[in-house]
Amino acid sequence: MSPILFYLFAALTLVFAVAVVANRNPVASALCLVVSFLGLAALFVGLDAYFIAVIQVLVYAGAVMVLFLFIIMLLDLKAEERRKINLPGYVGGGLVAVAFIAQLWFILGRFTAGHAPFPPLAQENVDDVHNVGMTLFSTHNLPFQVIGALILVATIGVVVLSKRELK
Repeated sequence: MSPILFYLFAALTLVFAVAVVANRNPVASALCLVVSFLGLAALFVGLDAYFIAVIQVLVYAGAVMVLFLFIIMLLDLKAEERRKINLPGYVGGGLVAVAFIAQLWFILGRFTAGHAPFPPLAQENVDDVHNVGMTLFSTHNLPFQVIGALILVATIGVVVLSKRELK
């Protein structure tokens, strides 16, 4: 992937990720999350991880965001009302962010393996779907089942929350 495209998609992903948090309208925030997911999928394509990119688009930008929008519409969330600015909170958050970036810059500057060139990948024909499936159902079977149970509990919670009381 061209460095220009990498920086473009990385910036797109980060800008829309910040917009998810900064937006007060939940629907606009969810749509910004979709664009952030699409930028992440483009970064996966740049890494030649086509299967992960397709799954990123289908599962996260597709199915999960449809569920998020369904829940937002079901709960009838409105945009937050404007509150007065909490200056100490903004200053404290800014200081923590600056301290984090400074520490990250200091650590990455001294990380010698980060300056070494990446070794070339093997050029053999690899079946991504088979490898991902075998890893998912052998090594990561328990986390896969736990996530399935969490999604089931979340679905039951949505049904219980959306149940209207009869008057």
